[in-house]
Amino acid sequence: MAQLICEDLSLGYEGKAILKDLNFQVEAGDYLCVVGENGSGKSTLMKTILGLRAPLGGRVLTGDGLKRTEIGYLPQQTAIQRDFPASVWEVVLSGCQGRRGLRPFYGRAEKALAAENIAKMGLTPLTKRCFRELAGGQQQRVLLARALCATGKMLLLDEPVSGLDPQVTGEMYDLIARLNGEDGITVIMISHDIDAALRYGSHILRVGGAVFFGTKEEYLTAAASGFGKGGDR
Repeated sequence: MAQLICEDLSLGYEGKAILKDLNFQVEAGDYLCVVGENGSGKSTLMKTILGLRAPLGGRVLTGDGLKRTEIGYLPQQTAIQRDFPASVWEVVLSGCQGRRGLRPFYGRAEKALAAENIAKMGLTPLTKRCFRELAGGQQQRVLLARALCATGKMLLLDEPVSGLDPQVTGEMYDLIARLNGEDGITVIMISHDIDAALRYGSHILRVGGAVFFGTKEEYLTAAASGFGKGGDR
């Protein structure tokens, strides 16, 4: 059974649809890259999958043991968020909030998980550093560690390399690929970089214009034929 199923999904704002009748499913271990122009509904799709925004129509289903609360999310950062005055430890540990339940404090299990994910991201020497003092790539790894505290199953990443220099961008892509390939975490990533999407992803969802969903090999075939109508904008 698929981990995530979107059935006849329509998305938008104030009753006006951006995307209509979207159908796709994601299996455990997939690496799905969502591509398309600005304003085509990519971030809205992420928020709908997370339950942060209600669809205009259709539904989002989870399966294969996945709950909505077990999806880790790395959103696009705002300038205010980059200047957040908390330590690396505090930011990462906050990702365990869903595991804490109604308890007022984090327990040993949550603290051990935070320390494990900090180490996995190569951030242990920076544990006590203030988040806003870090470089952009370091901040993204902190936020990825935070997202991992929420899940061992699925990550939703909204432009995780935005604003990073080429070397750090490559390192971030490699890190995400290892989480997918070695840890078996399903990845759904919004990307403007179609070359990177085809290099790292197993599947492509193209929104805006002619919608496409399939493997990257199927995407290349469809792109060569102009997606059946209108070409790839």
